[in-house]
Amino acid sequence: MRVLGIETSCDETAASVVALDGDGAPRILSNIVLSQVEEHAAFGGVVPEIAARAHVEALDGIVEAALADSGTELADIDAIAATAGPGLVGGLIVGLMTAKAIAAAANKPLIAINHLEGHALTARLTDGLNFPYLLLLVSGGHTQILAVRGVGDYQRWATTIDDALGEAFDKTAKMLGLPYPGGPNVEKAAQTGDASRFAFPRPMKGSAQPDFSFSGLKTAVRQAATAIAPLSDQDVADICASFQAAVADALADRVARALARFRETFPGTKNPALVVAGGVAANRTIKATLERQCAEAGFAFVAPPLKLCTDNAAMIAWAGIERLREGMAQENGFDFVPRSRWPLDSISTPMVGSGRRGAKA
Repeated sequence: MRVLGIETSCDETAASVVALDGDGAPRILSNIVLSQVEEHAAFGGVVPEIAARAHVEALDGIVEAALADSGTELADIDAIAATAGPGLVGGLIVGLMTAKAIAAAANKPLIAINHLEGHALTARLTDGLNFPYLLLLVSGGHTQILAVRGVGDYQRWATTIDDALGEAFDKTAKMLGLPYPGGPNVEKAAQTGDASRFAFPRPMKGSAQPDFSFSGLKTAVRQAATAIAPLSDQDVADICASFQAAVADALADRVARALARFRETFPGTKNPALVVAGGVAANRTIKATLERQCAEAGFAFVAPPLKLCTDNAAMIAWAGIERLREGMAQENGFDFVPRSRWPLDSISTPMVGSGRRGAKA
């Protein structure tokens, strides 16, 4: 089984071919990702219109490169999987329409994939995890804890009530004059900083409510920076280190509740695991904190490689394979409309963005 995956939900144009061998072992045959960081750097964040146009210009060549690198002809592909949401709707339209055109021309099935499901299932591609497991998804647009019970079977246990964590990193970087993207640059500055200099709040720590909050922490950073302006390089480093420490502590507190709930909900699970996915999962301080926590709680800690934590098409192709072999590929793929908001767990009450187009988180 071979699936071509296409990902254009934000500012990466990506295509990948993933195969499932006869013995059930997955193989990534190609994984091409073109970043748009340079196009958006001057604006301090992703500009949707620029992103969509960049996808239009690059996607055909990226798909051709993915097929060439995999040594696969389009005739050998069993299905086309494309991100259909959530994300920036302009980019989603470009990717899904391209996938529809390829699938129609080659007479292949089309599978519309939820971007979050790609993240949720990546650990099964890289580590062969069995269901169920716990997922902490931390990215620029999402901060959630989900119980992954099976393909298409997800329970959201916690989400952010305001900003996503990646968004908080980016806004903190912008306030401190650090370049885009914010997350890696905040982490880099924090390496030479004093994490104890600023007593930033640990949002929601100790709260019975299981969710996340980062807007107050972001405000505390702005107030601290304003109070000591103009900032020296060491001031910036100390603020970044203190911010990062506060984030790690807040995440650990929220995750502790989820680990305990997982034990209660799935008492017979052997070798329970916490999977951390999304761009923020690359942060070494956060990873180290959660890894220690999992070791103490008797959970395996699983973090896919960085190139598969950030947006990529291999996870989309793999989600397509998972759905194909479960007989869950949509029969109406060609009629599927891109969704800027598409929660994995549609039953849970949305915390933010519950407008007429649906829930953001």
